[in-house]
Amino acid sequence: MNEEQMSDMDLERTKSPLRAGVIAALGLLAVVVGALMFYWDDEPALFDVRAAARNHVTSAEDANITGVTTVATLVQVAETLLDKRGGYLSNDRLPPGVLMDNMPNWEFGALTQVRDLAKALRNDFSRSQTQSSEDGDLSVAEPQFNFDNSSWILPSTEGEYRKAINALQRYLNRLVDDNHEDAQFYARADNLADWLAIVEKRLGSLSQRLSASVGVSRVNVDLGGEASGGQSKPRAAQMEVKTPWTKLDDEFYEARGATWALIQFLRAIEIDCRSVLEKKNARVSLQQIIRELESTQDTVWSPVILNGTGFGFVANHSLVMASFISRANAAVIDLRNLLSNG
Repeated sequence: MNEEQMSDMDLERTKSPLRAGVIAALGLLAVVVGALMFYWDDEPALFDVRAAARNHVTSAEDANITGVTTVATLVQVAETLLDKRGGYLSNDRLPPGVLMDNMPNWEFGALTQVRDLAKALRNDFSRSQTQSSEDGDLSVAEPQFNFDNSSWILPSTEGEYRKAINALQRYLNRLVDDNHEDAQFYARADNLADWLAIVEKRLGSLSQRLSASVGVSRVNVDLGGEASGGQSKPRAAQMEVKTPWTKLDDEFYEARGATWALIQFLRAIEIDCRSVLEKKNARVSLQQIIRELESTQDTVWSPVILNGTGFGFVANHSLVMASFISRANAAVIDLRNLLSNG
């Protein structure tokens, strides 16, 4: 064996441990990333809205002031988005967050409900009439929550949402301070009905998108009941609607996040608007909505979101979710009519 061959063998022996070390390091990294993905992909549990109210004010008596439970619950939901396992994931650019999609979609569903309630607080619940001035802190919080949900730097989404949370907390502090009479929460039937109108549309959209998991043929009812109405572009009299298979879990987890947040908002509204609901004999209707939505949070035992046909052998998780949401949406419509006409 000549010297050149011996040199090649020595070089190969040197490379072998290095190659083995690199492979081991990559394997360990894959295990760590996988473990973090599993750990972070955990939906937060529902919390006690009364406890949230007590945690965000200085005294137990303040927690009983009208509006405190709703505002504190909104703050708690927004904080949970940022502080849950793994933090806020929708704007992650590195593993494991960038490899995950279920939790970011869950976050977007919850965020949509946060934005809707923040808007209702700014435009309705905090104002006595349409000509009254809007609350200064709520005028900061509402647009901050509408900041791009996927911005990771300059400025970051988390930073902008923290500003919104801080503005809500300032409003909450003024709400319980007798020296700040400008901060108000008006628990009235019309304010509640206006917010429920937004909830109704959100639930209706979620239900339709979930139902499209198996593909459905829909009749065009865009101008149904409006003989003299018009629209920008003509549409077919009958349309085939089907969610792409790559988006099935996205729609499902967005619905999970939206209903998770909405359950807690409705529980808080039940407390703050108790007198209005009891006067309309509508409290039981609200409780039924909450009951239907609570079923959407049941444990998903399958490792993947299944998409079986309606009466097929394999389950269809999207259709099950759509069923609960549709029943809740029908109850919301009934509740709105009761508040308006009851």
